Amino acid sequence: MQIILLERIEKLGTIGDEVSVKDGYARNYLLPNKKALRANDANRKIFEANRARIESDNAARREEAKAEAGNVDGKEVVLIRAASNAGQLYGSVSVRDIADGLIAQGCKVTKAMIVLERPIKTIGVFDVRVSLHPEVAVTVKANVARSPDEAELQSKGVDVIDAMFDTEVGGFTEAYDPNAEPGEIPADLLDDAPQADA
Repeated sequence: MQIILLERIEKLGTIGDEVSVKDGYARNYLLPNKKALRANDANRKIFEANRARIESDNAARREEAKAEAGNVDGKEVVLIRAASNAGQLYGSVSVRDIADGLIAQGCKVTKAMIVLERPIKTIGVFDVRVSLHPEVAVTVKANVARSPDEAELQSKGVDVIDAMFDTEVGGFTEAYDPNAEPGEIPADLLDDAPQADA
Protein backbone atom coordinates (compact mmCIF):
# COMPACT_ATOMS: atom_id res chain seq x y z
CA MET A 1 0.00 0.00 0.00
CA GLN A 2 1.30 3.47 -0.88
CA ILE A 3 1.17 5.93 2.03
CA ILE A 4 2.29 9.49 2.85
CA LEU A 5 4.17 9.73 6.15
CA LEU A 6 2.98 12.34 8.65
CA GLU A 7 6.00 11.86 10.93
CA ARG A 8 9.46 10.33 10.75
CA ILE A 9 9.35 6.54 11.03
CA GLU A 10 12.63 4.74 11.66
CA LYS A 11 13.80 2.66 8.67
CA LEU A 12 10.90 3.99 6.57
CA GLY A 13 11.20 7.72 5.91
CA THR A 14 10.51 11.28 7.06
CA ILE A 15 7.53 13.65 6.92
CA GLY A 16 6.01 13.87 3.44
CA ASP A 17 7.76 10.79 2.03
CA GLU A 18 5.56 8.57 -0.10
CA VAL A 19 6.50 4.96 0.62
CA SER A 20 5.16 1.49 0.01
CA VAL A 21 4.44 -0.71 3.05
CA LYS A 22 2.62 -3.97 3.71
CA ASP A 23 -1.15 -3.56 3.90
CA GLY A 24 -1.40 -4.92 7.46
CA TYR A 25 1.27 -2.55 8.78
CA ALA A 26 -0.56 0.41 7.23
CA ARG A 27 -4.07 -0.66 8.27
CA ASN A 28 -3.25 -1.83 11.80
CA TYR A 29 -0.56 0.63 12.90
CA LEU A 30 0.25 3.63 10.69
CA LEU A 31 -3.25 4.75 9.67
CA PRO A 32 -5.06 4.27 13.06
CA ASN A 33 -2.22 6.04 14.93
CA LYS A 34 -2.32 8.95 12.46
CA LYS A 35 1.28 8.44 11.42
CA ALA A 36 0.38 8.27 7.73
CA LEU A 37 -2.29 8.88 5.09
CA ARG A 38 -3.22 6.69 2.14
CA ALA A 39 -1.46 8.00 -0.96
CA ASN A 40 -4.21 9.29 -3.27
CA ASP A 41 -4.83 12.62 -4.97
CA ALA A 42 -7.23 13.94 -2.30
CA ASN A 43 -4.84 13.10 0.56
CA ARG A 44 -1.87 14.59 -1.30
CA LYS A 45 -3.74 17.90 -1.58
CA ILE A 46 -4.72 17.77 2.11
CA PHE A 47 -1.12 17.01 3.11
CA GLU A 48 0.35 19.84 1.01
CA ALA A 49 -2.22 22.29 2.42
CA ASN A 50 -1.34 21.31 5.99
CA ARG A 51 2.39 20.59 5.52
CA ALA A 52 3.60 23.72 7.36
CA ARG A 53 1.34 23.00 10.36
CA ILE A 54 2.36 19.31 10.47
CA GLU A 55 6.07 20.21 10.35
CA SER A 56 5.72 22.93 13.03
CA ASP A 57 3.79 20.50 15.31
CA ASN A 58 6.52 17.92 14.80
CA ALA A 59 9.22 20.49 15.61
CA ALA A 60 7.39 21.47 18.82
CA ARG A 61 7.09 17.81 19.90
CA ARG A 62 10.78 17.28 19.06
CA GLU A 63 11.84 20.25 21.25
CA GLU A 64 9.65 18.98 24.10
CA ALA A 65 11.27 15.53 23.75
CA LYS A 66 14.77 17.06 23.76
CA ALA A 67 13.92 18.89 27.00
CA GLU A 68 12.70 15.62 28.57
CA ALA A 69 15.76 13.74 27.23
CA GLY A 70 18.01 15.46 29.76
CA ASN A 71 15.81 14.14 32.57
CA VAL A 72 15.73 10.55 31.22
CA ASP A 73 19.19 10.01 29.72
CA GLY A 74 21.52 7.85 31.83
CA LYS A 75 18.92 6.90 34.45
CA GLU A 76 19.20 3.49 36.08
CA VAL A 77 16.16 1.36 36.82
CA VAL A 78 16.74 -1.30 39.50
CA LEU A 79 14.53 -4.35 39.07
CA ILE A 80 14.60 -7.03 41.80
CA ARG A 81 13.63 -10.44 40.42
CA ALA A 82 13.78 -14.08 41.50
CA ALA A 83 16.52 -15.94 39.65
CA SER A 84 18.39 -19.23 39.72
CA ASN A 85 21.95 -19.56 41.02
CA ALA A 86 23.15 -19.41 37.41
CA GLY A 87 21.48 -16.00 36.97
CA GLN A 88 18.51 -17.12 34.81
CA LEU A 89 15.33 -15.20 35.69
CA TYR A 90 12.11 -17.02 36.50
CA GLY A 91 10.25 -15.07 33.80
CA SER A 92 11.59 -11.98 32.03
CA VAL A 93 11.75 -8.20 32.35
CA SER A 94 9.13 -6.47 30.24
CA VAL A 95 8.82 -3.02 28.69
CA ARG A 96 6.17 -2.20 31.31
CA ASP A 97 8.62 -2.90 34.18
CA ILE A 98 11.17 -0.46 32.74
CA ALA A 99 8.52 2.19 31.99
CA ASP A 100 7.11 1.90 35.54
CA GLY A 101 10.61 2.27 37.00
CA LEU A 102 11.26 5.42 34.96
CA ILE A 103 7.84 6.90 35.81
CA ALA A 104 8.56 6.28 39.52
CA GLN A 105 11.71 8.42 39.07
CA GLY A 106 9.63 11.26 37.61
CA CYS A 107 10.25 10.69 33.89
CA LYS A 108 7.50 11.30 31.35
CA VAL A 109 7.61 8.06 29.33
CA THR A 110 5.16 5.48 28.04
CA LYS A 111 5.53 1.78 27.28
CA ALA A 112 5.56 2.57 23.55
CA MET A 113 8.74 4.64 24.00
CA ILE A 114 10.80 1.74 25.43
CA VAL A 115 12.71 -0.23 22.78
CA LEU A 116 13.94 -3.65 23.93
CA GLU A 117 16.18 -5.27 21.30
CA ARG A 118 15.62 -8.69 22.91
CA PRO A 119 13.93 -9.93 26.10
CA ILE A 120 15.92 -9.63 29.33
CA LYS A 121 16.06 -13.11 30.89
CA THR A 122 19.21 -12.98 33.05
CA ILE A 123 20.48 -10.83 35.87
CA GLY A 124 22.91 -8.06 34.95
CA VAL A 125 23.02 -4.46 33.72
CA PHE A 126 21.50 -3.84 30.28
CA ASP A 127 21.35 -0.75 28.05
CA VAL A 128 17.79 0.02 26.97
CA ARG A 129 16.90 2.59 24.31
CA VAL A 130 14.07 5.03 25.03
CA SER A 131 12.64 6.73 21.94
CA LEU A 132 11.04 9.94 23.26
CA HIS A 133 10.32 11.15 19.71
CA PRO A 134 11.09 9.61 16.31
CA GLU A 135 14.14 11.89 16.15
CA VAL A 136 15.13 11.85 19.87
CA ALA A 137 16.39 8.67 21.57
CA VAL A 138 18.30 8.22 24.84
CA THR A 139 19.74 5.24 26.71
CA VAL A 140 18.90 4.09 30.22
CA LYS A 141 20.28 1.19 32.24
CA ALA A 142 18.15 -1.70 33.49
CA ASN A 143 19.87 -3.21 36.53
CA VAL A 144 18.27 -6.63 37.06
CA ALA A 145 19.32 -8.29 40.33
CA ARG A 146 18.14 -10.72 43.02
CA SER A 147 18.56 -8.26 45.91
CA PRO A 148 19.25 -4.55 46.47
CA ASP A 149 22.79 -5.39 47.65
CA GLU A 150 23.44 -7.32 44.44
CA ALA A 151 22.05 -4.42 42.39
CA GLU A 152 24.44 -2.04 44.15
CA LEU A 153 27.40 -4.31 43.34
CA GLN A 154 26.31 -4.56 39.70
CA SER A 155 26.01 -0.79 39.37
CA LYS A 156 29.68 -0.57 40.51
CA GLY A 157 30.63 -2.90 37.64
CA VAL A 158 30.90 -6.21 39.53
CA ASP A 159 29.68 -9.31 37.67
CA VAL A 160 27.92 -11.02 40.58
CA ILE A 161 27.62 -14.43 38.91
CA ASP A 162 31.38 -14.61 38.18
CA ALA A 163 32.15 -13.27 41.65
CA MET A 164 29.91 -15.90 43.24
CA PHE A 165 31.70 -18.74 41.45
CA ASP A 166 35.16 -17.25 42.16
CA THR A 167 34.55 -17.11 45.91
CA GLU A 168 32.95 -20.54 46.11
CA VAL A 169 35.17 -22.88 48.13
CA GLY A 170 35.22 -26.65 47.97
CA GLY A 171 34.08 -28.89 50.78
CA PHE A 172 36.19 -31.18 52.99
CA THR A 173 39.29 -32.64 51.36
CA GLU A 174 41.04 -35.61 52.94
CA ALA A 175 44.80 -35.80 53.24
CA TYR A 176 46.06 -38.35 50.77
CA ASP A 177 49.07 -40.62 51.30
CA PRO A 178 49.88 -42.53 48.11
CA ASN A 179 51.87 -45.21 50.04
CA ALA A 180 49.11 -46.01 52.54
CA GLU A 181 47.28 -49.32 52.44
CA PRO A 182 43.49 -49.22 52.07
CA GLY A 183 41.91 -48.64 55.48
CA GLU A 184 45.25 -47.71 57.12
CA ILE A 185 45.26 -44.65 59.42
CA PRO A 186 47.87 -42.03 58.38
CA ALA A 187 50.91 -41.87 60.65
CA ASP A 188 50.49 -38.15 61.50
CA LEU A 189 47.00 -38.85 62.86
CA LEU A 190 48.34 -41.74 64.99
CA ASP A 191 50.89 -39.45 66.69
CA ASP A 192 48.14 -36.99 67.73
CA ALA A 193 45.75 -39.69 68.95
CA PRO A 194 45.81 -40.43 72.72
CA GLN A 195 47.59 -43.72 73.46
CA ALA A 196 45.48 -46.46 74.99
CA ASP A 197 46.95 -48.24 78.02
CA ALA A 198 47.84 -51.83 77.20
